[in-house]
Amino acid sequence: MIRALSTSASGMQAQQTYIDNIANNLANVNTPGFKKTRVEFHDLLYERIGPAGASRLTGSAEPTYSQVGHGVRLAATTRIYNQGSSQSTDNPLDMMIDGNGFFQVLLPDGTFAYTRDGTMKLDSEGNMVTAAGFSVEPTLTLPRETMELLVAGDGAVSVLLQSENEPTQLGQFELVRFQNATGLRAIGHNLYKATVASGPPILGNPGEEGIGTLQMGFLEMSNVNVIEEMIGMITAQRAYEINSKAVKTAEEMLGLAANLKR
Repeated sequence: MIRALSTSASGMQAQQTYIDNIANNLANVNTPGFKKTRVEFHDLLYERIGPAGASRLTGSAEPTYSQVGHGVRLAATTRIYNQGSSQSTDNPLDMMIDGNGFFQVLLPDGTFAYTRDGTMKLDSEGNMVTAAGFSVEPTLTLPRETMELLVAGDGAVSVLLQSENEPTQLGQFELVRFQNATGLRAIGHNLYKATVASGPPILGNPGEEGIGTLQMGFLEMSNVNVIEEMIGMITAQRAYEINSKAVKTAEEMLGLAANLKR
């Protein structure tokens, strides 16, 4: 009966983790470029009650095993990278990746991070940076005489300068893809870091080598589906209640056993 207490407790803890994940998804429902996560669980070790393959009176092996499980544990949190909805902003600095890929940004410590958030800004020197102020790589600096910014689907960046009638080629957006994007590690600020699981970054121009294209004046919004998350929340709540009831039932049965009199 003690086994039932620990097994049900592991179930309650698992559902609490499930709810924590749902809460984070819902909190970021309006975060540009946010990718929802999904929790995955594994069952724990099993205790063998009877010997495996024990001989029966007939001389044949037992057709089934006598095993009792010990509950559940968190196996992984998997990030889902399906495309989020697009939103027109009429802001030429906003960029959306239509398809696979990430923007590459330079962190203050000299390392690189990656993001799907295309909310771009200009710093005091005209450099293109993220909303958190991190420099976009490769560096793109707009001249002070810039009247209009033009970004093509293939990442080619042009500007129309004052007193000029034709745009001038300024640079090229480069995007990054990974062999296993689910292996990236989230570090906040809509940023991810490469890991051994994700593999090294693969650089390329938009529209090439399996990388998506760019859409200027659009933002990719969160891919969180509120209805799906609400259904998951209800399911987790019911499972939590049932596990707590199992704990209470096991406790009552232990009390009855402890109060037995000869």
